[in-house]
Amino acid sequence: MKATASGIEKLDRVDRRMVSLLQKDGRMPIVSIAKELGISETTARSRLKRLIAEDVIKVIAVSNPIRLGFEIIGNIKLSIDLKKKDAILQALKSIEALNYVALTTGGNDIDIEFIAGSLSEFKTLIFERISQIDGVNSAETSLIVEIIKDTWDYGTAWDD
Repeated sequence: MKATASGIEKLDRVDRRMVSLLQKDGRMPIVSIAKELGISETTARSRLKRLIAEDVIKVIAVSNPIRLGFEIIGNIKLSIDLKKKDAILQALKSIEALNYVALTTGGNDIDIEFIAGSLSEFKTLIFERISQIDGVNSAETSLIVEIIKDTWDYGTAWDD
């Protein structure tokens, strides 16, 4: 890997191809990955372990929460007191129903994706958990009624 202007290490061609293969099929056997990349199984295994250890990739099952019985999924945009940003982010990280929390620029400060099993859980999440965090000024929620596109095979910024 080579460092870029942003300080992020650029993946070499083999690593990039491995990431692309796993984005398409996260269950691809290491033997198949090695064969596809033209490298030994041992090399493929060690590269995969390094990519995981360096938090470049996570090999997980991506599921559709609607098909798993969750009644409500959506997005929350928060405006916060930026002086309390670190404490707010820590509090949000501890809420299990939140599967994505990001600090953002623009009209809102934090973008959140959530999953709730019921309207009651959603109400508790908004009114008893998130709105009670010191420094949260306002919350704007959007509910997802249908997932139209959900892809994860976007390659890397350095793909040829």
